[in-house]
Amino acid sequence: MFRIDDERAMVQTLDFFPPIVDDARWFGRIAAANALSDVFAMGGRPLTAMNIVGWPKALDVELLGEVLAGGLEKINEAGAVLCGGHSVVDTEVKYGLSVTGMVHPRRFWPNVGARAGDALLLTKPLGMGAVSTALKKGLTSDAAAQRAMQVMATLNKRAAELAMDFDVHAATDVTGFGFAGHSLEMAEGAGLVLEVEAAKLPLFEGALELVRGGALSGGCTRGKQFYGPRVAIGSGVEAALGDLVFDAETSGGLLIAVPEAQAATLAQRLADEGVPAAAVAGVFRARSGDGPGLVLR
Repeated sequence: MFRIDDERAMVQTLDFFPPIVDDARWFGRIAAANALSDVFAMGGRPLTAMNIVGWPKALDVELLGEVLAGGLEKINEAGAVLCGGHSVVDTEVKYGLSVTGMVHPRRFWPNVGARAGDALLLTKPLGMGAVSTALKKGLTSDAAAQRAMQVMATLNKRAAELAMDFDVHAATDVTGFGFAGHSLEMAEGAGLVLEVEAAKLPLFEGALELVRGGALSGGCTRGKQFYGPRVAIGSGVEAALGDLVFDAETSGGLLIAVPEAQAATLAQRLADEGVPAAAVAGVFRARSGDGPGLVLR
């Protein structure tokens, strides 16, 4: 956050990645939604966006037009304005956005401000990493792929707007570091432990079956290696779910920390507005000593 004056602060973000789906327009939508999400996760409003493109010389430029058209759809839906961008010749397709947004300095949501007794809400189902991996390997149906693309391309705008009516102490979005990595960051950054009930985690339909079949991204292995020593997973938690929480998510939902007394009301409003998930996934507690920052029961 860069404070301009007492009423205005600027937030800036940048994100891009290679294709995770074969459909060029859906790829553009998903990549743009993912980039815009960081602004919503800070309680901000996106104002302008600039395209970032890596494109191979041999690839049909009409496909690039489809990617950019998909991205523009999401920029417009977010209420922002496309101001241009930059492209380079690359060996692999890459697309994303640099986004500038505004937020009131006193309404900015940090990712480390959670308090003991806060509940954690999640606004999209987990499993996009597994689905994306399965799509690349041809291990999932066209219908499941369509549903997954719709979830990944859904903006976190409405979820953020609804949360603004509550006492949000911290927020972030679930992306490359997976649920475990991003929620652990929130807990440890506040000196707390996050206790999560595994049964309450919203999962994309069929995601666990895909994980059982080995559809996990490389991010899962890296996540377990890096975050695993700080995460305690109960013996009653299925192994597939224990893997899934470490898997990288693509354009995941918001993680929102609010006082526990407000959580049910916010969850109901999210559900009423058709947000992809409206789950109270866990509670932040005081942390003792060098214990784990995330406990999954």
